[in-house]
Amino acid sequence: MDLVNILYTVADKRGKFVTNLKKEDFRVFEDEKPQAVTNFSSETDLPLTIALLVDTSGSIRDKLRFEQEAAIEFFYSTLRRGKDKALVISFDSGVDLLQDYTDDPEMLSDAVRKIRAGGGTSLYDAVYLAASEKLAGQKGRKVLILISDGDDNSSRLSLTETLEASQKNEVTIYGISTNSAAYFGSKEQDRGDKTLKRFSEETGGKPFFPFKVQDLAVSFQDIGEELRSQYTIAYRPSNNKADGTFRKIRIDVADKRYKARSRNGYYAPRATASSQR
Repeated sequence: MDLVNILYTVADKRGKFVTNLKKEDFRVFEDEKPQAVTNFSSETDLPLTIALLVDTSGSIRDKLRFEQEAAIEFFYSTLRRGKDKALVISFDSGVDLLQDYTDDPEMLSDAVRKIRAGGGTSLYDAVYLAASEKLAGQKGRKVLILISDGDDNSSRLSLTETLEASQKNEVTIYGISTNSAAYFGSKEQDRGDKTLKRFSEETGGKPFFPFKVQDLAVSFQDIGEELRSQYTIAYRPSNNKADGTFRKIRIDVADKRYKARSRNGYYAPRATASSQR
């Protein structure tokens, strides 16, 4: 079996990142069995590969300008020329690649400014496409930032299929909700926020629920800071069956004041027909 690599973040109870811990401060469990760690590093410098997905369905029309400003500011403050790269996808009932991979924040900003509000919401299709076609096989940290109300009404794919594609391609999702606190509590908004929370938490990212649309910029700043405050740990699984099953991962921190956040598991490789003969 290949090494399992996990990228993770450690924070204290106030949510402040802890970046000075050592290999011996962590224990890794797969399906509740302790694993022997082979590699460890504090990854502040890994290249970033970022897919920004912006929901342009009719429901977010009045929030679009704030989304655009926050995204543009994020690209200028986060991308390092010659090292990181990003792309921009917008989605309503269809999915459009507005700007393919570039390290140029100006080109990304131009694409963001071209975004127009449209019709329905193919959220799952957009995330699936980004994870399985654009982020698959990329090096470094694969990050998907999803600005949406989380409501899907026109995808061909399901939430489960989309989540599986994200986990198989080691994509970390940060969902930023556009649901306004002023209308809090509607069934659609609750469902949408739960979807964003699930995508984020199960892939090792974090969901953001800005209280008002002007707070979007703070969510982007938090993501930028987090991407520079992570660890990576690797182990060779004690369960070496190539059975394609989902294995649960847990990282424990020796100091109980701190909590590690990572993806919640991975899919073991599946043995090919030729290797089973």
